[in-house]
Amino acid sequence: MVAAYEDLPFSEFLHRPGATADRLNVVRALRLRRRDAGDLALMRVDQMERDGVVVDFTARLLAGLVRSQPLDVVRRVLGEALPWATFLPEADLDQLLSELVAVSQGAASLANLSPVAVLLEQWRHTAEVYADPVLLEILLKEPEGDFGPATTPAGER
Repeated sequence: MVAAYEDLPFSEFLHRPGATADRLNVVRALRLRRRDAGDLALMRVDQMERDGVVVDFTARLLAGLVRSQPLDVVRRVLGEALPWATFLPEADLDQLLSELVAVSQGAASLANLSPVAVLLEQWRHTAEVYADPVLLEILLKEPEGDFGPATTPAGER
């Protein structure tokens, strides 16, 4: 079985680019660690394209499941995929599913998964608030607490 990825110092890539690239024959990707900047990933284009096909398929499958299955079935499966979702109220679960379908399909079409990661992180933080009764009370208390939905700043649409 091919390993998912291997860590290498960035300097290894700089000093031995051919040998480093040859490592892609035995691993899916290389994580190039850098001291003063974010790590980089190196992978073959064909692997990246295959990953894109899988992401697109998964987004379409999710959309089809949400549209065709009873919502309680989808909620149960969502709870297995995102255990923290158990703390979300039912209405929020429905909103999460709706947003997840739309954002997943859009992200797959752009070959940019960042919006999905951001959405999941935002909803995880929402679940953290619901899981903590003290924090939830503070945020719901007026006027110091929740001031309602934030508006989009002028000129940022």
